[in-house]
Amino acid sequence: MKSFRALSALLSYPSEDLIAALPEIDAILQAEGLFGPKRMEEIRRLLHELRQGDLYDLQERYVLLFDRSRSLSLNLFEHVHGESRDRGGAMVDLLETYRAGGFDLVGSELPDHLPVLLEYLSTRPLPEAEALLADASHILVALAERLTRRETAYAGVLSVLVTLVVTEPAALPEELAAVPDDDPEDLAALDAVWEEAQVTFGPDPNAGCPVSRDILARMDAPRVANPAQ
Repeated sequence: MKSFRALSALLSYPSEDLIAALPEIDAILQAEGLFGPKRMEEIRRLLHELRQGDLYDLQERYVLLFDRSRSLSLNLFEHVHGESRDRGGAMVDLLETYRAGGFDLVGSELPDHLPVLLEYLSTRPLPEAEALLADASHILVALAERLTRRETAYAGVLSVLVTLVVTEPAALPEELAAVPDDDPEDLAALDAVWEEAQVTFGPDPNAGCPVSRDILARMDAPRVANPAQ
């Protein structure tokens, strides 16, 4: 589904190329019809802001949101592994999975970066893509809620992803709900947040993170050949 690639672009650092591609992105999302009219309106709010805003202002706001706010990081494994070695190992496995699927990273972003994952999902069948997103649904819910509280148009993209994989309102895990929104302007507080221990789930901290484990398990599962091919 090209829609995942379109959403990946919208969650990427604003650039002249992105602004130029906005009409094509809008056309792809409308043509595939993966989202209902209400959700498309949420996405169009971001399209409008990107189209009308000053590029330097857009870039500054993006950095404040996603690069200087750890609670809004688009690196998925960071929310469950922090900076531990477990995250590095999970990313190596994820990178190998990408390569096995014929998907090579061409940029400098890490494999667990949400826009990178969406780019990969655009190459997979829709049911498989939705299953992979579902394994990280609680992180997507957390990001959508935090972005909504910031009153940013980027919340629409995360809300769209949540509606694809959550059939009813999901309860946010206590571990993620307890993470406070960090203020990107408060450098001292930001340093303290980055020094905190990583979040773990389950009674056994050595058992691995369910999110990264489940995502990788689904990716590594044997794929059934399409008999029509």
